Amino acid sequence: MKKTTLLTTITFAFLMLLSTGVNAQKFSKLDKSPMDAAAFPTSYKDANKLIKIVYSRPQLKDRELSALAPNGEVWRTGANEAAELTLFTDMKFGDTTIKTGTYTFYLIPNEKEWTAIISKDLNVWGSYFYKEENDVARLSVPVTTGDSLDAFSIVFDEADGAINMHLGWGTARVAVPFVK
Repeated sequence: MKKTTLLTTITFAFLMLLSTGVNAQKFSKLDKSPMDAAAFPTSYKDANKLIKIVYSRPQLKDRELSALAPNGEVWRTGANEAAELTLFTDMKFGDTTIKTGTYTFYLIPNEKEWTAIISKDLNVWGSYFYKEENDVARLSVPVTTGDSLDAFSIVFDEADGAINMHLGWGTARVAVPFVK
C-alpha cells in the first residue's frame, strides 16, 4: 500500500512539473516605441483633466529627425498608431473652437514652423490613411531648439491663459496652444 501511494505521488509530481509549461502565456517583447500619455493638469492627484494625448515614443538612435518625420509630410506624431487627442472641454485651437471629444493629432514638420492638425479620424495606424477633408482645424506654430532628446516627448503646461502642448524630439521644440 505504501509503495502504491509513493508511486502515485511521484507520478503526480512529475506530471505537474511537465504541465506547467502547457498553460504559460507567450507575451511579446517590449515595444521599441512604447505608448505614453500626457495630460493637463499634469498632477496625478487632479482627476479633472482638460486635455490628454496618447502617443508612442520613438527614439532617434543616431538617426536624423528629418528621416523619421520628413519636412512637408503629414506625420502621425510619434510612432505606430497616430496620436489620439482627447479634449474634456471645448477649447479654442487658433480661431477654431474644438468640441469636447476624441480626435487624431497630426503634425507637418518644416524647418521654421510645424503645422498641427486635429482630425476627426479615429483608430488610425500611422499617417498612411490621412485625409485632409477630415481636418477639424490646423494651426501653424514656430519651431525652436533645445537640448537633444533621443525619445520623442510631449508635456503640457499653462501660460498666458493657454494650455500649451510642448513636443520635443532631437533639438526641435514646438509649443501648440489650446485656450479653454
